[in-house]
Amino acid sequence: MPDSLVLHLQNTSNDEVYAYVTGLDIKKNGARVLVTSDGHTLYYPVDPPEILQPLKADVAIPLGKSGAITKVTIPQIAGGRIWFSRGSNKLVFLLNPTNNPVAGAALVEPSVLNPADPNAAIDFSFCEFTLNSDQLFANISYVDFVPRLPIALTLQRTGGAQEVQHVSGMQAEAFATVCNELRAQAKRDGRPWDKLIVTPPGAGADATPLRVLNPTHGDAVGASFAGYYEGYVDQVWKHYGAGTQLSINTQAAAGIVSGSISSDNSRLVFAPPPEGGSPEAFDKPSTQDILSCNSGPFTTGTSPMRNAIIPRLAAGFQRSTLLTDAVQPSLEPRGFYQVDPTNHYCRIVHAANLDGKGYTFAYDDVQADGGADQSGKVNAGDPGTFLVSVGGYNVYAGDRMP
Repeated sequence: MPDSLVLHLQNTSNDEVYAYVTGLDIKKNGARVLVTSDGHTLYYPVDPPEILQPLKADVAIPLGKSGAITKVTIPQIAGGRIWFSRGSNKLVFLLNPTNNPVAGAALVEPSVLNPADPNAAIDFSFCEFTLNSDQLFANISYVDFVPRLPIALTLQRTGGAQEVQHVSGMQAEAFATVCNELRAQAKRDGRPWDKLIVTPPGAGADATPLRVLNPTHGDAVGASFAGYYEGYVDQVWKHYGAGTQLSINTQAAAGIVSGSISSDNSRLVFAPPPEGGSPEAFDKPSTQDILSCNSGPFTTGTSPMRNAIIPRLAAGFQRSTLLTDAVQPSLEPRGFYQVDPTNHYCRIVHAANLDGKGYTFAYDDVQADGGADQSGKVNAGDPGTFLVSVGGYNVYAGDRMP
């Protein structure tokens, strides 16, 4: 694995687009790093004297006219993001002190939840990546929001048959489809799916939407889903309390574990594997536990078995497959989101992606052995050409270089 990699960034829209690369430099003990506007000079911000201070370098990389490819060189980076913004207004990143000279300053990134954020009215998006000594791993993400500015990924390996991996993302017009489908779902079930649609601050109700929030963040825009999944959870408890066993392939050392409802009907209990260990018991999750995947019974801890069950159980609730499939993870994506209540945000967003891929919740990479990937990731230990396209035009399905 090389110590650096050249990103190929392509603007497929007819608009002005800037890119920004952020992350932690692995070879410099995890120091905060950004790439400056020339596409190769690295900027390591140091502690500012007080909070919310501006950067000391221009980190907005212009992507040029539609179809042009801009090459950007990056070091090995953990927790990396490639941000994009549309229009002449550049994204604003701010610095907070950490009192840690090795790590450098803390980076205040653009927020989709704070209407007072300086980026609140900017059309922006990002993809995530890590480049380390083992591999390049990158993915598109809808865990926080759906942007109006879509991203596609293409990775060609250097070895062997030069395998190509591709994640299509959304066509430019698909964002409007997401909004329309959320409005239609709100009319069907009376839940505030339509309130997840965000317009620029101060704009009227008929303004062009800017982004769509994940229901995990619904409270930020008055879209409460409190009580949404509780009835389904009760059905799951009843189903597995009547003699049916829930089998989960942990796809880890614990192998396949079986669970059923405790005699007092309070918890879902998984017996330990034959080689020994302790049983793992799960309380009923709330709607917020299910949407966030990281609270209540889905809080990870020190037990490897429990930590392996959590993603697969959480995915079963998100996708509403626990009543239709007693073996998890479920094999067929066509069976996901088919039973109400379900996460219609996930259903709608997956359908809007040309290849159906992209993280819509934290554990959307959960799949059965041999199942179809849902996560929208590319990865390789021998990355060659890594192309990130933004704008949603010239979008295609299938693994090939454009």
